[in-house]
Amino acid sequence: MGAKFRNQRQKDLEDLFFQNFSKSEPIRILDVGGAAYFWDNSSLPALPNIEIVLLNLQEEQILNPKFKSVVGDATNMPEFEENSFDLVFSNSVIEHLYTWENQQKMANEIMRVGKKHFIQTPNRYFPVEAHYAIPFAQYFPASLLYFLLTKTKLSRLQKWDPKAAQQYLDEIRLLDQTEMQALFPGSNMYLEKFMGMIKSISAHNLA
Repeated sequence: MGAKFRNQRQKDLEDLFFQNFSKSEPIRILDVGGAAYFWDNSSLPALPNIEIVLLNLQEEQILNPKFKSVVGDATNMPEFEENSFDLVFSNSVIEHLYTWENQQKMANEIMRVGKKHFIQTPNRYFPVEAHYAIPFAQYFPASLLYFLLTKTKLSRLQKWDPKAAQQYLDEIRLLDQTEMQALFPGSNMYLEKFMGMIKSISAHNLA
């Protein structure tokens, strides 16, 4: 189901993107926290004059010359000048920043370095928590969720490594539509729905 939503989101992103940019002009994209394989089903890497910069805490292995890996911090990007990218994209990263303050810093940096943006995050209030695939896990006490992750196979039919489980519990701060609107004022909200419920939220200024 997740792959189906990602593919549709990517198609809709491209439809919106080409309302703003020509396929023949030079285009520079920053993917915050991204990987090259995410773009495998996209038509964007096939454009003649495109560069996609992947910003991560560690260097990514790159095989396609149209991609570039940069080591950096999503909350502080002094290596990039204002409006140096035509599009800043990010998929399920902004909820991994521990605090609201860090999420604000990331949003501000995205709007500083990018002319356009498309930033996706799971919806806090969707019944199935996206990272653990456990219904209503976002409402559990941290100690109970840690126990379920490390001692049972309720999360994706496997037991989590204790360090990985604690890391996720520490870093994830889920967002809702109101907070995304506050982080990206003036942006449109692209809402993905499942059975009438909002599964994920993307803030963008492409329309």
